[in-house]
Amino acid sequence: MKLKSANPNRMRLVRRYATRALAWAAGAWFASVCLFRFVNPPITPLIVIRSAEYALEGKPLVKEWEWVPLSEIPLAVQQAVVAAEDARFMDHWGVDLSAVEDAIDDSDTRKRPRGASTITMQTVKNVFLWPGRSYLRKIVEAAMAPVAGIIWGKRRTLEIYLNVIEWGEGIYGIQAASLHYFGRPVQQLGLLQAAALAAVLPSPRKLSPKSLSSVSQRRYDRIVREAQAVPLPASFYARASLRRRSRS
Repeated sequence: MKLKSANPNRMRLVRRYATRALAWAAGAWFASVCLFRFVNPPITPLIVIRSAEYALEGKPLVKEWEWVPLSEIPLAVQQAVVAAEDARFMDHWGVDLSAVEDAIDDSDTRKRPRGASTITMQTVKNVFLWPGRSYLRKIVEAAMAPVAGIIWGKRRTLEIYLNVIEWGEGIYGIQAASLHYFGRPVQQLGLLQAAALAAVLPSPRKLSPKSLSSVSQRRYDRIVREAQAVPLPASFYARASLRRRSRS
């Protein structure tokens, strides 16, 4: 009888410790989200994972990463990236249900299912999770995104995204990408350069904004057409307008 009662007790103990571990992990994550509302992430799992991958492959461990405040990133650059990755960025708080429905509808007719990741989801993935295709990661990502989106708000979410996104081997963030590919700081980028950078985001380690593939070229043309109509938070325009008036 004692042997029979030992297993249920052990299982209850395991469940108790697992619940506590999940609670601690969730609490630590929530604290990190709150912290990153005001403090820039010092490193991301993506950078660590890529560095380990390059080390195993014998590649030089080069990391290009320089944080730039959103107020210093031209509106055309912001619009180009939003047009490319999440045109309904202003219409949701992390998960775009319309995009999810479209992806489900297209899953039976497309060889490669359409992605439904929003900028918020991609930001959460880059700051807290791991790269690669995984249903588990997608579920966790979708659960985290609304919380992060509400705490960070649109302005901070876009700022973090533009500064942590991967833009090539060892290249992270819009400033590093601008310097690497165009030899100029992001403050000097125009719509055409920004559209070229945004066009390669689906596969930044395989594609180059300096020599677009046929698929990337079509994506580039669409971004150039649509970017200026993409809405951004009103505070962006207010701040930009204030700076222009102060210079004149």
